[in-house]
Amino acid sequence: MLEFYFFALNGMSASTMELDVQRKMVAILRIIYESHTPIGGRLIADRMNLQGYTVGERGVRYYLRILDERGFTERLGYDGRVITERGINELNNALVGDRVGFIINKIERLILDTTFDIRTRQGSVIINISIIDKKNLDKTMEILKLMIDNGYPFSPYIKLIEEGTVTSDIEIPEGKTGIATMCSITIDGILLKNGIPVNPKYGGILKVKDKKPLCFEDIIAYSGTTIDPMRIFISKKMTRVLDTVNTGSGRVLANFREIPGSALSKAKEVLSSVTKARIGGIAKIGEPGKPVFNAAVDSGKAGIVVYAGTNIMAAVSEMGIKVTTYPISSIIDFSGLKKLE
Repeated sequence: MLEFYFFALNGMSASTMELDVQRKMVAILRIIYESHTPIGGRLIADRMNLQGYTVGERGVRYYLRILDERGFTERLGYDGRVITERGINELNNALVGDRVGFIINKIERLILDTTFDIRTRQGSVIINISIIDKKNLDKTMEILKLMIDNGYPFSPYIKLIEEGTVTSDIEIPEGKTGIATMCSITIDGILLKNGIPVNPKYGGILKVKDKKPLCFEDIIAYSGTTIDPMRIFISKKMTRVLDTVNTGSGRVLANFREIPGSALSKAKEVLSSVTKARIGGIAKIGEPGKPVFNAAVDSGKAGIVVYAGTNIMAAVSEMGIKVTTYPISSIIDFSGLKKLE
């Protein structure tokens, strides 16, 4: 009731008030879900403010009581809240229309924040973050070395993140290790930095035969999904990265973007430097107006398909090691990554 009077005084209708409250509670649920460990009201309020919500710790505690009563969250003493299974289901179903486009907006923001200079090899790049059990680290590193040394142009630049470290709202729980890998969307940032407009369109499963990419077997538009396509394909176990490496035939993750056809010549020069720097691998550069691996291209545009940076961690998952991967996670200075030899 207090909420109603507050919004009414500010000229906000009851229906608008309800939507605003729902959005805040969904945001709180998402923060609790992504923390992976119990989280308190003060930290939730801080993260809410970073996301643009004007709400204090007292307000957060008000919403938490509602979420507790509905069975969406559970309080674990002084440690804070965790999300329940019912809460996860609610999070997956709530405000779907509002969340569509979230991924492409995040991608566009990170592309703009990319400052990597292909000539000096300095600046910020985009990373994916994966989390594994510490006990599986040695085996994981063996698989990563296999992926990087197999002839496919997967980037060898990684960073190990110790437990307890928080990166882009991701906390590495006790007993876990985080692994940052180069995100292929960094290439879009590099293209833009070199004056080439770029439009990331799809993430997909790319069929490979006899070491040659053939076609997309499945694609998801970034603008029409609430979850990163790579995360969807990995969770559904649709990749065959190890088969691709060992036999030359399989299915790998790749993403597709468009650039103006008039910028194609300059883009080829930039992408050649990207490949030499081992920032990522180019599967194919198309011609203006022509489909690339059966993915349609708009008139006057040229399509470019790049192997996804998440492929090497998908291979780890294929080996039976439990991996939680967050594609297109955040920005990091390139100097913070180390080349895996």
